[in-house]
Amino acid sequence: MRAGLALVVLAIAALWGGAALPGAVSRIKDIADFEGVRDNLLVGYGLVVGLNGTGDTLRNSVFTRESLTSMLERLGVSTRGANLNTKNVAAVMVTATLPPFARQGTRIDVTVSALGDAKSLLGGTLLVTPLVGADGEVYAVAQGPLAVGGFQAQGEAETVTKGVPTVARIPAGAIVEREVDFALNDLRELRLSLRNPDFTTAIRMARAINDKLGPGTAVVADSATVVLTVPAAYRGRTAVLLAELEQLPVEPDQPARIVIDESSGIIVIGDKVRISRVAIAQGNLTVRVTETPEVSQPPPFSPGETREVPRTEVVVDEEPGRRLAILESGVTLEELVDGLNALGVGPRDIIAIIQAIRQAGALQAEIEVM
Repeated sequence: MRAGLALVVLAIAALWGGAALPGAVSRIKDIADFEGVRDNLLVGYGLVVGLNGTGDTLRNSVFTRESLTSMLERLGVSTRGANLNTKNVAAVMVTATLPPFARQGTRIDVTVSALGDAKSLLGGTLLVTPLVGADGEVYAVAQGPLAVGGFQAQGEAETVTKGVPTVARIPAGAIVEREVDFALNDLRELRLSLRNPDFTTAIRMARAINDKLGPGTAVVADSATVVLTVPAAYRGRTAVLLAELEQLPVEPDQPARIVIDESSGIIVIGDKVRISRVAIAQGNLTVRVTETPEVSQPPPFSPGETREVPRTEVVVDEEPGRRLAILESGVTLEELVDGLNALGVGPRDIIAIIQAIRQAGALQAEIEVM
């Protein structure tokens, strides 16, 4: 299965090998972010009630017991010092993403995750939970019934679990209470941040913007940043400017890189990878040792004793038919894939071959091992 997956990845990359195709052109909105137009992460701690005996064990989850006691006290119910023994309550962490320009009163989705030893959140309801940002301020408040994608069924001798029943979502479960101030139309300068920093891509992006708005409008600050001065015609209409810029086509460049995940056997080879003239031979020596012990037993009433007699079979497989293959200087990705496939090697051997080619100084690419 892994061998097939690696070869499929290589085959797809081979189809895209060679010179850049017209279809490789991307929009600016797909390769860069406008600085300031960003999401904000929110987090909160709350309680889920209404569980059918699948909540936290209050004896083991001290934080759940203390939270339940404090909540009841705020509602006028004193349980301090009482022996609470309910299993219908669970302490949870609530997370959400506040999108840019979210206004007060709008709703956002939240994710609820069990914090204690609850077995399932199915059927539960999240109580009012403030969601805070990195600055400690409350930006949203979450509450509502949970939508759980998994379940757990348990009997005396068997338990069946599907998905993760201790994680749930509440679609539109939080109301935004505080807005993030960001005066987009007051900006006089914009910064575009490349998701994959590259000087060539940054220069091409600045050139495309200057062709659209005029020379000198965009300047490359570094490999990850293009600085744009807002033209006078777009003052107070920055949103219109961004909408026009994000549609501009740019052909992104990429470094010569090979990414290897040795744990799964996945190999991804970039389009720019080149190899100098090199000869490759691959072959495995397999030694198989099989132990089939036998029992030696003397005839009835005769002297002697029953013994175990070892029987060992050794088979050596040198895999005949392996040949030396030559890869010419400057071979492309497609030629490299064809050459490795011609040798009939699997993904593990391809990883070893690529690393050996690099050790020989014939690989003009960076190897990144995940």
